[in-house]
Amino acid sequence: MRKKKVGTIAIESFVLLVALGTAYQGMAQDAKTRYPSMAPIEQYLMDRTAEIALARSAAPESISDNAEVLVLGRHGFETAVNGKNGFVCLVERGWTAAPDPDFWNPKVRVPMCDNAAAAHSYLLRTIKTTDLVLAGRAKAQVDGAITAAVNKKELPAMEPGAMCYMMSKQGYGGDSAPHWPSHVMFFYSRLDPATWGANLPGSPIMAVSDDELTEFAIGVGRWSDGTEAR
Repeated sequence: MRKKKVGTIAIESFVLLVALGTAYQGMAQDAKTRYPSMAPIEQYLMDRTAEIALARSAAPESISDNAEVLVLGRHGFETAVNGKNGFVCLVERGWTAAPDPDFWNPKVRVPMCDNAAAAHSYLLRTIKTTDLVLAGRAKAQVDGAITAAVNKKELPAMEPGAMCYMMSKQGYGGDSAPHWPSHVMFFYSRLDPATWGANLPGSPIMAVSDDELTEFAIGVGRWSDGTEAR
């Protein structure tokens, strides 16, 4: 498989889940023109109460009500609510949760809730990427820094059992793919997707892998509020 940048794997997993009937190619090309660079920081920030609620919508209340919640501040993610169950919920922005054309799209809001294993491993990549972006780094610099940090083991391998919930019916994934289907994801370091039967005809499991990270995505039939997801 052709090697891909470590920082783009979650984005590609998402694209696999999006309905392929959309005019993705045309919208993606338009987005390249619309979002060539970072917008003013204020456009990426949210009302704190609204962001907490959106972050919690990533998982069922039985999980998210007792989870730690992070919100985005001017200098990175910060803890807004202390948790009790090891889960961490947050709202990702375009630099970690949208196809490349929407990297700088200030409208992107993607709720996710990591379990403890993912919070100790996968989440650290999200936090570092965000810190680099808010420090003024260009996209190419961010990609290079994340890849270097992984290679130097400054960012850890995925912990066993690392996964996240992405079951919110709210949020916005970007102009090229506005809404993520309800799903859960599992994170591994250096695992062949074939061991899960991923991406095969009839398999419900999607996967994308590079030299460092493999992500499996499995669609869920309901949103986090319990309503049916079509």
